[in-house]
Amino acid sequence: MRPSRSMMSAIPSPPVQLEVVMPRHLLAITIAPILGLFIISTGNGLISSLTPLRLDAMGESAMVIGLISAAYFVGLTIGAFCNDRLIIRTGHIRAYSSFASLTAVTILLQGMLVNPWAWFVLRLINGWATMGVFLVVESWLLLAADQNNRGRLLAVYMIALYGSCLISQVGLGNIDGLGVDSPFMLAGTLSALSVVPMVVIPRIAPEMERVEPVMPQQLLKLTPTGVMGCFGSGIALAAIYSLLPLYLQRVGMDVRQVGHMMAYVIFGAMLLQYPVGRWSDRQDRQRVLIVLSALCVLISAAIIVLPNSPFIGLLMFLLGGGIFSLYPVSVSHAADRTSADALVRMIQGMLLINSFGSAISPLIISPVMSGVGASGLFWSLAVLHLFLLVFFIWRRMVRPAPVPVAPFEPSTQMTPIGVELRVTDDLVAGALDQDMAATPEMAAERNPLSDDDAPLQP
Repeated sequence: MRPSRSMMSAIPSPPVQLEVVMPRHLLAITIAPILGLFIISTGNGLISSLTPLRLDAMGESAMVIGLISAAYFVGLTIGAFCNDRLIIRTGHIRAYSSFASLTAVTILLQGMLVNPWAWFVLRLINGWATMGVFLVVESWLLLAADQNNRGRLLAVYMIALYGSCLISQVGLGNIDGLGVDSPFMLAGTLSALSVVPMVVIPRIAPEMERVEPVMPQQLLKLTPTGVMGCFGSGIALAAIYSLLPLYLQRVGMDVRQVGHMMAYVIFGAMLLQYPVGRWSDRQDRQRVLIVLSALCVLISAAIIVLPNSPFIGLLMFLLGGGIFSLYPVSVSHAADRTSADALVRMIQGMLLINSFGSAISPLIISPVMSGVGASGLFWSLAVLHLFLLVFFIWRRMVRPAPVPVAPFEPSTQMTPIGVELRVTDDLVAGALDQDMAATPEMAAERNPLSDDDAPLQP
């Protein structure tokens, strides 16, 4: 990928605030991709939760459900690192139309073909096409971004993504009550409808180049804490999206209640990520990761002991805040250790690690659910976060975390192209300050692109 425009200037800018009010000209450029993302994500969020519920109602085992759920995340991972070739070849608008149409077809066929192995193939293709949609939208926003509006664009993107998930989960029960085929018809319609905003606006062609993320072995030299945090976050997030609806149904909730519980999780993720991140600006980020891991262990244990607690909604809200905050804090921690010219590629590498965790998550957790029952989901989450807790404590004992180089930016799991939106001028300026103050030995440790073996850093 080309160097970020933000890397072309070492002049510090005022701290980026999480503002969503945009100038009229910027709104005109970005309204189409954001609206398209909102529409298609509403349908996809509906099907993501409905798929495990329908499979369970069909009598499929947790292992089969986990395999089909994993297919979607495998498709996402493949698409993240190959779909950009198609976009470069055909252009953003035609690529978006192709991906959205394919998403609509897979959803409609899923409603027609009531067969788990057909669903496996369809979910794989759906994940691949969905990542193509995200690549188009995020690269489009990146074209519009500059040092003054990058934070606001990122905020609007997150609101559109999480807002669509909230709406789809809250309406899950009502839509499912309309009939067996209604959710698939509605989600397919929304996917097709999302093309409309993209084709009626002025033709803008964002520049886009091949992505070459930093490889995991290089990142391990730079920041084992960041790598493990991103990997564990991928496992936990995929479990929440793919297996939590199954758990909720198996403990006796109907489809409407499942949707409401999932909405609590998404709302917690949306509301708590920013204050957690700002707290990480004032503490060392390793301590924040330790607290988040401990919180997730305690919440998972509480749900295991009290699955029908009257406070289950609050527990889901806190669980969403804890699990969804783990990834951006881990990436921010890694950025504190990275040289300015490697920031974009470092975050892309973290995304690769996170995507791999998401792809294997249903495959390793669904057998636990088959063996011990529905509570196996939260046993798995408890063990996962206990491991992260111990690992983070050990790394902090080995070497304390660095001082944050720039204010935290809330974020969701983005595409390799979209991660550049996270690289604000504040972050680059802070990294450049660290680079200029570093000794040759320290500079080698901060550069994950170096071929030299560097000592482990937290």
